[in-house]
Amino acid sequence: MCFILNPIDTVGNISPEDFKKNYLDPRRPLVIKGLTKSWPAREKWTPEYLKQVVGNKVVPLYDNSKADPSKPINSSATEMPFDEYIDLIRSKPTELRIFFFNIFKQAPQLLDDIVLPKDLMGGFLESMPAMFFGGSNSVTFLHYDIDLPHIFHTHFGGRKHVILFENKWKRRLYCIPNATYALEDYDVLNPDVKKFPALDGVEGIEVFLEHGDTLFMPTGYWHWMKYVDGSYSLSLRAWDASITRKAASLYNLAVKGGVDSALKMVFKGKYAKYREGLAVKWANRELAAGKPF
Repeated sequence: MCFILNPIDTVGNISPEDFKKNYLDPRRPLVIKGLTKSWPAREKWTPEYLKQVVGNKVVPLYDNSKADPSKPINSSATEMPFDEYIDLIRSKPTELRIFFFNIFKQAPQLLDDIVLPKDLMGGFLESMPAMFFGGSNSVTFLHYDIDLPHIFHTHFGGRKHVILFENKWKRRLYCIPNATYALEDYDVLNPDVKKFPALDGVEGIEVFLEHGDTLFMPTGYWHWMKYVDGSYSLSLRAWDASITRKAASLYNLAVKGGVDSALKMVFKGKYAKYREGLAVKWANRELAAGKPF
């Protein structure tokens, strides 16, 4: 592998003072294994229980295929009743996954089973908890979240492989211009460095999340995820305290969200090809300059 991947810091529990000093303020990722020990969800949220409370609500599903340049980002590949989908990911490997599902609108009682970690930080977006489901072999493409939140990502029911990169590496990762995701033409687990030389030497962090683990992903962190087992995760999002970060979030939503989607719809494949060419050009320039320093 061309990436230089280091293990993540992992703790059982952490004090608010330690968390703020060593992880929140310097924006360093962390796994907290004991954060959910008091959550009813840790034992209660079995596949059968979630099927019971959500039922046969039809949900959009996504796969590992490269995004269609003529469609907005995160366009679904198909759809299926939720209970049938849970049976699918438990029975066999599949690329199909559920993306950013506000399960609490369907089953608000689930909110009683989690605890926002407000002792560690403030700014939580209480209206925006979301769940993600995936079958073994399903992959979340390399990206960072457009609204730049801090994320507490708790995993349930299996294992998930996660690779993280600081935002300073974005051009070396072949970040698509006017977007928050990378060129989808390389395999993050086994990239071709002859074809994509800027990836060689990029430093990141690797972790395998297990049931009940919570990953703290600081604002702007790039992440790639693969479901090792059919399983699911909960993301809790919180604003960064800085005004400049909030302004950057609004800019991303307006320009990298609205404007980019409009250009894709108008120019389709031509725009996609142009952006991909720029991503390669910028990555090569960054590599030649030895950046980031």
